[in-house]
Amino acid sequence: MADQEEVVTLLQQPALYAGAADVDVVRTHGAYVFLGGDTALKIKRAVRYDYLDYSTPELRAAALRRELELNAPAAPMIYRDMVAVTRGADGALALDGAGEVVEWALRMWRFPDEDQLDRVAGRGALDRPLAETLGESIAQYHAAAPALAAPDGARRIGDILDELGREFAGMEGALPAEGIARFLDRAREALARQAALLDSRAEAGHVRRCHGDLHLRNIVLIEGRPVPFDALEFSEELGTCDVLYDLAFLLMDLRHRGLAWAANEVLNRYLFAAATDDHYRGLAALPLFQAVRAGISAMVAVQTARAQGGSAPLLRDAGRYLDDAIAVLEPGAPRLVALGGLSGTGKTTVARGLAPDLGAPPGAVHLRSDMIRKALCGVDPLTPLDARGYRPEVSAAVYDRMDALAREVLQAGQTVIADAVFLNPDERAAIAQVAQDLGAGFAGLWLEAEGAALVARVSDRRGDASDADAEVVRAQLARDTGPIGWARVDASGAADEVLAACRAALGGTGQAPA
Repeated sequence: MADQEEVVTLLQQPALYAGAADVDVVRTHGAYVFLGGDTALKIKRAVRYDYLDYSTPELRAAALRRELELNAPAAPMIYRDMVAVTRGADGALALDGAGEVVEWALRMWRFPDEDQLDRVAGRGALDRPLAETLGESIAQYHAAAPALAAPDGARRIGDILDELGREFAGMEGALPAEGIARFLDRAREALARQAALLDSRAEAGHVRRCHGDLHLRNIVLIEGRPVPFDALEFSEELGTCDVLYDLAFLLMDLRHRGLAWAANEVLNRYLFAAATDDHYRGLAALPLFQAVRAGISAMVAVQTARAQGGSAPLLRDAGRYLDDAIAVLEPGAPRLVALGGLSGTGKTTVARGLAPDLGAPPGAVHLRSDMIRKALCGVDPLTPLDARGYRPEVSAAVYDRMDALAREVLQAGQTVIADAVFLNPDERAAIAQVAQDLGAGFAGLWLEAEGAALVARVSDRRGDASDADAEVVRAQLARDTGPIGWARVDASGAADEVLAACRAALGGTGQAPA
């Protein structure tokens, strides 16, 4: 392998970075990154592993070029160009000088480390609006990714499981043999069940040239919006995958960090923004996708621990990943929870609190009538609708759409929360019938509070998909709901009290951030 120390020494010179006082160097298994002033320079290390080969200048240049091609479209504010390290006639190295090219560097604009999402999450700054934006951003990222129409979705996951099996064979001292066998057996069983679905998703164009390494450290906030960067460039095979498999890494990473509520919010906003029923049906494969991602993370943690002399914290982390990989493959039976009540009773707040703890990780799909209505009318969730958006035929279409989506999600094996007013008996009967048709469990909760409290709540709303105001609430109060056969919940108290009452009415679930 080439000796790159001379190049590394050159790229540590502050003069190359518009007068920076010093240059920080980040060394990874495959690269050196030099950080000075507002610039970052990256070179590939002269290494060869089983899964990548950077052993020659030509291979390193090709990898950097591919990295630029993959990342610049989504992150032009980070990725700039490639620049040569040259050797002059006097034998001295220079950046972008005359003479023979000895190395290539990828030049980028530098961003503050604290804006990487792992840092944001670590300091408790990943809030619900940011989680919603994250889900939307990833949906947009995937929509722009090139599709590969080929019937090999199952083969791709099968190849990964085979590789994991080979790698785990040498890790039985670091991970329990029984756990490894259980994970591999259950993952292969899940793959057999979902093979036809994975192939049909590939044929439908949902296998794309994705990010490939989509976890929090590879997403950064730029002007307040999450931007993926550092997409996997060394393997087209690994980087080409089902978009839900790409998303699964992010969901698994969030849950591993104790942010199950954020994983649930990201998934729900992703499904809404992607706007395709295929992804609701594709939820049947999400437990497998998350399990494989967790299995890979367990493998990497063991490899890293061994490289560091047997790091106990990393080995414990590997065990946690393996436990998660097994657990996520045992999702349990899905059910349908309907939340009804007049505007202002807090149905959406309750739904968000319940969702992470219901159903297969990362939790229940939250179907909100306000969001469905905006989608059917072709407007952004925060764009107010006039009276035409609330005509009886539009409202009927909203409930029909909610029922249809609930059916899709239940058939995929995931729990659903249906969040709507459900003022008419027929609407309540229809959503209950969806669960009955599929043999799924059903629970209906009716939230209620005094009219004055409801008027006050909707009058205080800002930045919400609901258009209900005081006039709407008064009109609802004047209507006859008919017999309410659902469990009644007093919604007059504080949000955490109402959520606790709803949990109790459902038989109790774990706690989730509000």
